[in-house]
Amino acid sequence: MSSGGLELPPGGGGPGGDGSTEAPPGAVSLARPMEIGAELDWGADAWAEVRTRARRAGRAYIWLNLVEQRLRAVVGAVLRPIYEPVHGDDWVIAAAGPAGQEWVQRAVAVREVSRRKGYLLDPADDNVLSFLTLPQLRELLVQHWPCFEPYLDDRREVELALDELEVARNVVSRNRALSETVLAQAERASARLLEILGSGTGTPAADRLPIDAVEDLVGDRYADVVGVHSDRVRLQRQLPVEDLFEGARRLDAVGIGLNLLVQNYSGRRLVRLAESGCRARLLFLNPASSAVRRRERELGLKKGEVSRSVEMNILHMRRVRARLRDPGAFEIHVFDETPRFTAYLVNGDGTDGLAVIQSYLRKARGMEAPVLVLRGGGRGRDVVRAGQDAGAAVDGGLFGTYREEFESVWGDSRPVS
Repeated sequence: MSSGGLELPPGGGGPGGDGSTEAPPGAVSLARPMEIGAELDWGADAWAEVRTRARRAGRAYIWLNLVEQRLRAVVGAVLRPIYEPVHGDDWVIAAAGPAGQEWVQRAVAVREVSRRKGYLLDPADDNVLSFLTLPQLRELLVQHWPCFEPYLDDRREVELALDELEVARNVVSRNRALSETVLAQAERASARLLEILGSGTGTPAADRLPIDAVEDLVGDRYADVVGVHSDRVRLQRQLPVEDLFEGARRLDAVGIGLNLLVQNYSGRRLVRLAESGCRARLLFLNPASSAVRRRERELGLKKGEVSRSVEMNILHMRRVRARLRDPGAFEIHVFDETPRFTAYLVNGDGTDGLAVIQSYLRKARGMEAPVLVLRGGGRGRDVVRAGQDAGAAVDGGLFGTYREEFESVWGDSRPVS
């Protein structure tokens, strides 16, 4: 007899061991281990799906975390001075009022449990406000909107953005699948909310290529690489040429023909760019050099095809330069070395620098080569690493490497009259 008073049948299921004999009344039938249900291992497709879910949830969580922290700080900054002088530490309970009695008391209870179990690792979190969720913070904001109105312009815009976030918050908090569409919606809503509430980025490059929240927090893993594209077409979907060059105060470019600039950015725009104060240095491969002929052989092109294309691009830039009041704003040089990469360095001398880099592949045209997008300006991120103090600048970026390479080739090049 078992401890529960039930008789367990023998492992074979009967005298013959073939499991054909029915269990006697009152006995518990036990399946053999090899008969247990489904296969436990995951296949490659299942792992791929899980990783996709985790990546999307991770991105959404970072945005949600930033919004919640920012909204909590705004609510505290506005309502604390109103309620704390009268109610002291219970100012959040007083601000919630009768309408929020249920959820604020729940937050108080969770705080007490966290205290007893030692979950409060940061003394700054030992307050009721830190235990309010995003919907509860929203309730405080809406309930006391006249207090927030001097600081936030449009209540409806704030509420619509919070509505859009609620779908992603609900999915992420329950570890369910987050679709690409909902993730994109959450990122747009979060970025808009942080803009309304004050994101604190203050970066001059925000209009050229906005700094993504995920890049800002974990981008140090990839030095200063902020984008990788399989070809130039995909690059231009995210970063159109107009956004890359528009409003630049400095432009340094080196490559065989600089087609991204010459063939995609009109002469009129280049003139306006120069007249607005932009200084450009353009380095073309000498169309008469042996390196051009080698490149033609690599690509399987007829003799003279690449050299004629480069000559046409240089001629176009010379015509642009001739229309300028200050021709020195556009310097055009040629070099004779073997070309190793194409680089466009925008505002490379400032904190808002951006670079587009393409290496030359033997059998692929420039349009088909992979593209790196680099964030310049020494934007070290503050991260905590093992054996490294918090706040230490992250170095090892690629922007400076390509800028030094450009200066080296420029020093050995010849001007085009």
